[in-house]
Amino acid sequence: MTTEAPPVPVRREPPQVVRPLLGRAGNSIVVGGIAGPAADGSDIPTIDPATGEVLARIAAGSCFDVERAVASASRAFPSWRSLKPAARGRILADLADLIERNAEELAVLETLDNGKPLTESQYLDVAMVAEVWRYFAGWCTKVAGETLPVSPPVGESFVYTRREPLGVIGAIVPWNFPLLIGSWKLAPALAAGNTVVLKPSELTSLSALRLVELALEAGLPPGVLNLVTGYGTEAGQALIDHPGVAKVSFTGSTATGRRIVTASAASLKKLTLELGGKSANIVFPDADLAAAAQGALTGIFLNQGQVCCAGSRLFVHRDVADDLIAELSVAAGAIQLGHGLADDTDMGPLISAAQLERVQGYVTSGVEQGADLVCGGDRPGGEFADGFFLRPTVFSNVGDHMTIAREEIFGPVLSVLTFTDEDEVVRRANRSEYGLAAGLWTNDVKRAHRVAHALEAGTVWVNMYNMLDPVAPFGGYKASGYGRDLGAESLLGYTQTKAVWIGLD
Repeated sequence: MTTEAPPVPVRREPPQVVRPLLGRAGNSIVVGGIAGPAADGSDIPTIDPATGEVLARIAAGSCFDVERAVASASRAFPSWRSLKPAARGRILADLADLIERNAEELAVLETLDNGKPLTESQYLDVAMVAEVWRYFAGWCTKVAGETLPVSPPVGESFVYTRREPLGVIGAIVPWNFPLLIGSWKLAPALAAGNTVVLKPSELTSLSALRLVELALEAGLPPGVLNLVTGYGTEAGQALIDHPGVAKVSFTGSTATGRRIVTASAASLKKLTLELGGKSANIVFPDADLAAAAQGALTGIFLNQGQVCCAGSRLFVHRDVADDLIAELSVAAGAIQLGHGLADDTDMGPLISAAQLERVQGYVTSGVEQGADLVCGGDRPGGEFADGFFLRPTVFSNVGDHMTIAREEIFGPVLSVLTFTDEDEVVRRANRSEYGLAAGLWTNDVKRAHRVAHALEAGTVWVNMYNMLDPVAPFGGYKASGYGRDLGAESLLGYTQTKAVWIGLD
């Protein structure tokens, strides 16, 4: 066991930069460019997870609000799809500029609502958000079809294809990266000429409201992007069930993804599903152990471990396991817990009391099933008692059969497993229902390619972890979903192909 770093004092007063937004958060239903409360007047408290205090109250949208939003998006669709691509691109590029100019406000909102350290919100989330919008702005003039060399049985024909927008898109966004993942869905959908109804998590809706405001300021026509805040069981379900929604793009749990597939069958909606993960991070004996240790820490403790592609299964070769575990224990124990706005905070709280209880249940399970608790696993006391904090947790001597090695924990809990050879570790890494991401650490270039090709995952990082770029597609194999966010593949997923035949005789 190691001595944990003392917690950083909690800061409770929201900074001035976000107070105007907090004051108007109750008008978080934005339909046709007009913000207002829920149709029935109901609302939801949004909580600072570091303190347990109410930041603001947001509208609790219902099927009536979703109906209005879909109708608004449907009305706006013909003019938005017919707007010249260059004009669409200029609007999205202007929004990217506005995001950069309002980066501090957006980052503070994200930290207050989600709990993550401000450095993560500002330099990872918001910085990439601006680049995502700028990248897809460039795609507006590049969505093209092709001519086809057909051989008709009679006469001559000229055949070409068109990439056309789908219509109204329902974007359902989780609470772990609300602004970032929201932008992953909105930017390509809008660039392709669709209109959108955005449903953020009821736990983290503040940055979504500000993003929609900035989009309108950038010149996005009213109705092209609509916002309905509320519970997933009400607003989210209404969006999935609505016959006027052509596609739903969802990021969240595999269990919820399965329910969406079933619910969407009636209207045969198109779906993009980015779901759960239990990603393997593999350290071979020839790896740079210092780099691997840092990569393992980033892989599991970024955003308090609340990352779908978190490297929660760390496979370490037996020859280097003791040294790496010792280094991880010291480094994890030195991580500073605190409010995300405090300058010295390395890691913030979990998103909610329910999530904290869930993760603590997994810690208990690991101990009961015989894993060794190397560090963490407990909550800090004192002034942190009202927040949802859990110390960074590392288990060693974990077996593949243990619950902590099989199920997605979605918290700062690392399971260290050992292996002896390459074939064995690839087989064990792939023995999971999930296939979102994986990492490996080695200085052998042949092994790097060989193992990367063998791993059943949508993204494989070699000698790095948690690296993303707007150009590179992101999504999963198996129960981690289908379809992709980011990259050209994402944008094309918001289009449908039409073949046009012209008789030349």
